[in-house]
Amino acid sequence: MSAPATEIPSAGFTSEQKQYLEGFLAALAAQSPFVGHTASGQITAAPADVGGAPSCRNLAAPPTEDTVFGTPLGDLSKPERWKHDENPLDIWDKLVAHADADKFPDEADCFRFKFHGLFHVAPNQNSFMLRLRLPAGEITSAQLRGVADLAAELGGGYAHITTRANLQLREFKPRDIVHVLVRLQELGLTSRGAGADNVRNITASPNSGFDPDELIDVRPYARGLHHYILNHRDLYGLPRKFNISFDSGGSLNGATDTNDIGFQAVRVSENSLPALGSQLSAARPEPGIYFRVQLGGISGHGDFARDTGLLAKPNEIVAIAAAMIRVFNENGDRTNRKKARLKYLLEKWGVEKFLAETERKLAFPLRRAPLAACEPRRPYLKHGWIGAYKQSQRGFTSLGIGVPVGRLTPKQMRHLADLAANYGKGELRLTVWQSVIIPHLPDAFVETVKRNLHRHGFYVDASNATSGIVACTGNFGCKYSSCDTKAHAVALAKSLTSRRISPTQPVNIHFTGCPHSCAQHYCGDIGLVGAKLGDGTEGYHLVLGGGMGDEQGIAREIFKGVRATEIPLLVEKILAGYEEKKKPGESFVTWTRRHSVNELQVMFSS
Repeated sequence: MSAPATEIPSAGFTSEQKQYLEGFLAALAAQSPFVGHTASGQITAAPADVGGAPSCRNLAAPPTEDTVFGTPLGDLSKPERWKHDENPLDIWDKLVAHADADKFPDEADCFRFKFHGLFHVAPNQNSFMLRLRLPAGEITSAQLRGVADLAAELGGGYAHITTRANLQLREFKPRDIVHVLVRLQELGLTSRGAGADNVRNITASPNSGFDPDELIDVRPYARGLHHYILNHRDLYGLPRKFNISFDSGGSLNGATDTNDIGFQAVRVSENSLPALGSQLSAARPEPGIYFRVQLGGISGHGDFARDTGLLAKPNEIVAIAAAMIRVFNENGDRTNRKKARLKYLLEKWGVEKFLAETERKLAFPLRRAPLAACEPRRPYLKHGWIGAYKQSQRGFTSLGIGVPVGRLTPKQMRHLADLAANYGKGELRLTVWQSVIIPHLPDAFVETVKRNLHRHGFYVDASNATSGIVACTGNFGCKYSSCDTKAHAVALAKSLTSRRISPTQPVNIHFTGCPHSCAQHYCGDIGLVGAKLGDGTEGYHLVLGGGMGDEQGIAREIFKGVRATEIPLLVEKILAGYEEKKKPGESFVTWTRRHSVNELQVMFSS
């Protein structure tokens, strides 16, 4: 919790010095959106609200001897019983023992190890995968070099950028897991809570802080919530995983509406308020920047986060997120894993009851206002995560870098780190689109950096056909996947490139290996979900017309059981059909949605 601002003593300081120090302290306060607790345990949004020593009385009621948040032990799902029998956060000695014995864990400990970011991914790989936590996708050059060393020295010699803007490293032996965790901490990184029933990596608009079109830099809030969670044990061991994202209101889509909680920056304008009158809550908003709060996104279950009517000040959103996580933790379903996500608690209770329970945990009232009180969000720049863009800082450019299916070798990671350090400010951003952004490049050096990147297997020129291809891990390293998604995605990209297929509008193509939908196939213009065919070969069910943000919608299934080898030709046929039959300026998603499933099937079946 940041300390309350203190008055600057006047003795010994000139008026100019006092003005400088006041501005300096104000800037520090603005960069630390951490929250505290009142003596009664309610969550505050500002340090000045703290009414006494922090108390944990109301943070999360401790389970009684025979229940977990009211659920009898006998009714708990198997993972819930494992968590009850031994807290996964308290197994460091067990990690050390497994490393000493070079031994893989049993089923229960396999689950508990995920709380430390360690996944035993047998039978596909008889080794551990390590998943990091990188709030807002930020990583420094020094950290990326350290990750490259870990992958090269102890892992399989590669890393994957995930669809939550973080990194996975693979093929660690049991004997090395403690060395890996310790070295990770020495780099200033963590994997704590990166898997299982926890708040996963907190994402944010990947160009926040340098986007000329953004309303607010959302990175402080992503970081603030990240550290709040790390330091509060009761925010681990939720009924199921939980996703949170922050949207700056700028040019890039960070897939915020696919999260359990989405915070979208908005501007309340002076002109819209008088006309709304009684539609506004008692806490009438002043013109300025706020966040709309969206709840219940889970695209694999066919749903997006929906606007709740809440309008939160920036300094309130970390506290609101913490309160919402606790309400879910205390009331989510711990008996049926398939119904344990936030979406299902919202369906059971209704949004208003959930918000009322959230407000009980807060030391300030929630504010409501209709969407009409806010200016419309600017359209996203589709595929804007690839290419060079002028920053809000004069004389600097950010460069979005394509990484085929998010796979990086240690040599490539070190090269990216060197470019960011030598030409930029040693900062890099990972995106949910499995790409990388290097910000703060002086305009004069952009072309030099581009040439360097091309030589190391990257691309920096956006393609309407291939820049939006994303793929989950696939059966190369995931037991749930039916297909080698990354290999099939690479094959499609090569086919589209070699045949010079380039639609006039950007198209996103999502490969996911199973219904868990880690690559969000329902949200792609073209989505492919893996399936084993009758003869045992790998194939996909194909869906069309999904989208996020201003194109939000769940894709419809068009074809079932298409062989993986037939996917490139089918996708080419679909893109060619779109180009031939679309209206002038019509996007792919608009074109597909004005046709019925049957019409699309007939169009591409021949």
